[in-house]
Amino acid sequence: MKGNTLDIKTVCECNQCLGNKTLHPQVSIINLEKPDLGQDAVKFEFYAVLLIEDCPGGCNCCGRKYYDYSNATMVFLAPGEIFRMSETGALPDKGWLLAFHPDLLFRTSLKNHIKSYTFFAYDKEEALHLSQRETSKVVCCLENIEEELHHAIDTHSSTILSRHIELLLDYCARFYERQFITRETKNKAILEKLEKLLNDYMVSGRLQRGEQPASEYFAGDLNLSVAYFNDVLKFETGKTLTEYFQFKRLDIAKRLLLKAGITPAAVSCQLGFPSVQYFSLIFKKITGISPSEYRYSQN
Repeated sequence: MKGNTLDIKTVCECNQCLGNKTLHPQVSIINLEKPDLGQDAVKFEFYAVLLIEDCPGGCNCCGRKYYDYSNATMVFLAPGEIFRMSETGALPDKGWLLAFHPDLLFRTSLKNHIKSYTFFAYDKEEALHLSQRETSKVVCCLENIEEELHHAIDTHSSTILSRHIELLLDYCARFYERQFITRETKNKAILEKLEKLLNDYMVSGRLQRGEQPASEYFAGDLNLSVAYFNDVLKFETGKTLTEYFQFKRLDIAKRLLLKAGITPAAVSCQLGFPSVQYFSLIFKKITGISPSEYRYSQN
């Protein structure tokens, strides 16, 4: 029945819904040849990695633009996330689904840093678009997982499967960094918008009220997920939002200090520093001189 969400709680249940044989209760690779779920959306209660080979509308629904590769697309879903491919179906008409339950990672190295793969928190529109060579590498990783799934389950199964999955995710992290490079112009535009948003924020009076800027605020205005916003900012500037904000705040402080009649205390208050002493400490730590010395040095 259309108009609802299918909640798939286990890997075994996922196999049943998509007509796939269960080789391991916590891991599966499923061929998505024209899946017929009968629902508008699907909710996976486990990690899901989609390799999409055939997207409706040329994958515009996954954010592909003219500057992106178009061989295949990947979407990464954390447990509990609801996914909808398009108006016509919950899943793509062609591709592969890697499903793995968090319990698989128990006592594996992947458990310790699965959260470092921040693309599991990206929106669908921030998908990874692959070249032909990258697609081949992803398919090779999936084939290695599939081969291990056909091996009888033993005490090594979870470790070997998790390492194959980890290798796949490491390649995807590499490919996302490549995508940041090929999206350089778009990312520069994001930074220009961010700079304007930061400037507006700093003159809005919010800092004086103790409201420090948060990634959620800027990501929302930029129509990005928080995770994608943070990763783009880090990739382009080498800084977190907190570090970038401090850099920009000091830059504005320098300009304000050169205006007649504005004291370091007034600058400190306007820019939301807890005290003029703290402002002077931070200013000197970064510039090497105090605010008053900076003012005199520029006259």
